[in-house]
Amino acid sequence: MYTQRASRLAGAVVWTNVPDGTGGGPVLPDGCMDLLWSEGRLLVAGPDTRPYVPQGPPRPWAGVRFFPGTAPALLGVPAHELRDLRADLADLWPAARVRRLSERVEAAADPATALEDIALDRAARAPAPDPLLHRLVQRLDQGRPVAATAAELGLGTRTLHRRCLDAFGYGPKTLARILRLQRALALARSGTPYAETAVRAGYADQPHLAREVRELTGMPLGRLLGSG
Repeated sequence: MYTQRASRLAGAVVWTNVPDGTGGGPVLPDGCMDLLWSEGRLLVAGPDTRPYVPQGPPRPWAGVRFFPGTAPALLGVPAHELRDLRADLADLWPAARVRRLSERVEAAADPATALEDIALDRAARAPAPDPLLHRLVQRLDQGRPVAATAAELGLGTRTLHRRCLDAFGYGPKTLARILRLQRALALARSGTPYAETAVRAGYADQPHLAREVRELTGMPLGRLLGSG
């Protein structure tokens, strides 16, 4: 069973996922990165450009999911280095520090809250999130074109692309596609008809929505939502 709550860290979400025998679907691209805990290991989920299917038998997970573009400053590594990866935190931070943090989470009554505390501690020492990146995500999530967004933010196309690689793991066009996908999924899950979902989410038409969903998630929309 998956549960989540708002984090004490602005823009983040704290979540847990405990196997309940019903099976789990793939993790879909959402523009975010996560700090993870499972079975004694601290890991980082990099930004996804395709569905991620967990390997091995189901197991419990806890995580902190960071608002798009904010995790690299906390982790001290550019997002593109972790694109489509699940990496041990010890590959990014000194092994002795990660060992102490692992012991801290292991001993906690609630691993998810212990992960949140680690994120808060790190955020207090890391540079403040770049407000420009936050505005970029907001504009793209409103369906603004990439070129117009770059102009509004006073950035050249190359500068925007470089900053997006570091912050999100991919360029602004891919970020816009992923944010649009998430808008469409939210609409479809709320019961909005597919044709209306396509228009409201910013697709040219329903076939365009279908192509994008299949390309980014690996399956048709009906199957993804459990109706086909």
